[in-house]
Amino acid sequence: MKSTTPIAPEKTFFKIKKDGIDLERYFKRINYTGALSPTVETLQQLHYQHAVSIPFENLNPFLKQPVPLDMESLQRKLVEENRGGYCFEQNLLFAEVLRSLGFQVRGLAARVLWNVPAGVTTARGHMLLLVQAEGEAFLADVGFGGLTLTAPVKLYEQKEQQTPHETFRVVPVEDEFVLQAKIQGNWKPLYRIGLQEQFTPDYEMANWFTSTHPRSPFVNGLMFAKTTPEARYGLRNYELSIHYTNGITEKQVLSNPGQVKTVIEEVFKIPLPTTQELDQALHLIMQPLD
Repeated sequence: MKSTTPIAPEKTFFKIKKDGIDLERYFKRINYTGALSPTVETLQQLHYQHAVSIPFENLNPFLKQPVPLDMESLQRKLVEENRGGYCFEQNLLFAEVLRSLGFQVRGLAARVLWNVPAGVTTARGHMLLLVQAEGEAFLADVGFGGLTLTAPVKLYEQKEQQTPHETFRVVPVEDEFVLQAKIQGNWKPLYRIGLQEQFTPDYEMANWFTSTHPRSPFVNGLMFAKTTPEARYGLRNYELSIHYTNGITEKQVLSNPGQVKTVIEEVFKIPLPTTQELDQALHLIMQPLD
């Protein structure tokens, strides 16, 4: 299954501030000093540096705070304030960087399958990108938490694709695709991708549900993820997991809110607000998520 149809240029996809994205500050945030031409190599390097530099986190919805998606707010939070974010924030920012460098980018949506029982249909609540580079279509996603891609993968390549971390493959299913990761020798589905282009209002609606609905896991629990060259770190409420690239996994259950805050600041390098709301919220989730 192969397509060489180029992605149509965006018309009114993103809201950006008047002067556009500040690439210099973004590159400093992700420690990027490579080429700026819209090539596969540039895409690969940018994708990797973003993934290992900006953590996944849901602190705003956990504290019942808004999650704005305009470019000025995203730059302020993820770049200037050294915070992280989840899929909408991460991938909207990354998409604007790529577009500023001359890449053709299309926003997509996916149904999450990771840790979802078979037969359960989820909403199209995850954002990822379709990027054209040197005549080929790549899936890019810097916002999937504990299994965030550390390299783009070719959409129409059905063979195994190795990244700096896990091995992935893209499986056609009817008129859509499923991204799978090889975990301990077994293929596990991450999400099912539709190729219909998504626009700002689509993401704003999904983001509103994700960040405010009473049953949203982003509202009811704490979730942090960080990728390094040697390991993936995850924090779900009071449980810290470290999955090393050599296959070894370590887990630790933290005993109090103070330890959780220390891990967030020292392991995930996220500055925390000095508010009573955070302490109160941490006391409400004394048990790890299932």
